[in-house]
Amino acid sequence: MFRAMTLSLYLGRHYVTAILTVFVVLAVLAFSFDTIELLRRATNRPDASIELVFEMSLLKLPTLMTKLVPFAVLFGGMLALSRLTRSQELTVSRAAGVSAWQFLFPGLAITFLLGVFMITVYNPLSAAMLTRYESIEAKVLRGRSSSLAVSSGGLWLREADAAGQVVIHALRVAQQGVELHDAILFYFQDNDRFVKRIDAQSALLDDGHWLLRNAVISYPDQPTERHTTLRLPTTLTFDRIQESFASPSTISFWELPAFISTLETAGFSGVRHRLHFYSLLATPILLCGMLLIAASFSLRLTRRGGIGFMLAGGVGAGFLLYFSVEITQPFGLNGTLPVPLAAWAPTAVFVMLGLSLLFHLEDG
Repeated sequence: MFRAMTLSLYLGRHYVTAILTVFVVLAVLAFSFDTIELLRRATNRPDASIELVFEMSLLKLPTLMTKLVPFAVLFGGMLALSRLTRSQELTVSRAAGVSAWQFLFPGLAITFLLGVFMITVYNPLSAAMLTRYESIEAKVLRGRSSSLAVSSGGLWLREADAAGQVVIHALRVAQQGVELHDAILFYFQDNDRFVKRIDAQSALLDDGHWLLRNAVISYPDQPTERHTTLRLPTTLTFDRIQESFASPSTISFWELPAFISTLETAGFSGVRHRLHFYSLLATPILLCGMLLIAASFSLRLTRRGGIGFMLAGGVGAGFLLYFSVEITQPFGLNGTLPVPLAAWAPTAVFVMLGLSLLFHLEDG
């Protein structure tokens, strides 16, 4: 028992070192490429200083690394196993009666715990940083200041331009935000100076204007005005309203279930956020699957040679399998597949493929 524990700790140290090494390399590359892209976008933006661009890159980096962690596990697992192979330690372990499952167990335990850490601790941090990044990007790089928020009290939408801003509140919505019920519009100018308030039974967004029904306009110290129908110009479109939603990556794992419930209660679709939530739940299993795939190719090196060919095959298979996650998600978004199936099916396939290859390698 003591010897088995010693071997597990020794192998676990190799896995951790290799995965961290690859993680750091990928982080440097991701930060460099993202900074270059932001500098390109900020070329004609006077408010975008170099310091602000670097700040934005740092704020976005945790989210980028969330997508790259499976690759860190894949390459790190290959690196660790190839080192152990070159040093003949795996050969000696096999001669001593240690099976592939025994020296893979420390790596699987580490990757599973890493996945749990990613969704419970790392995800809330990256979500908060991405929220700050998107706020800066919308203001500085895209020049948009419209925003939308959904809560149990209804929907809040803000539209701003050089003349002032309009804050819109509605108790409920229909047609994914195109039609608002029990709407209230607050108009402000200059330094948030209140101009007027409009209460309407409904507000329909249609081709560059809001069509209000049964509207009542209230001015400061002036009589109210009533209109059966009223047209008000707007720069909002259906696409801009959808873009104004907080992206799933900006919402903490712990807050997603409540946000999805609020979103659907308000009348919006929560499919995109629900798919993201189930994908997060699958993260620990996905990382284990990536390690199994790495092992199924790396362990063949001790028996069949062709190191370069096998590593290239493992990397290619890892990329192909991981990107299949991105391919299946649209089917979940458009309703072709149930959301849990779209999020979990690729992960299950990865794990089964890795297990089958290892069973074939060990027992075939």
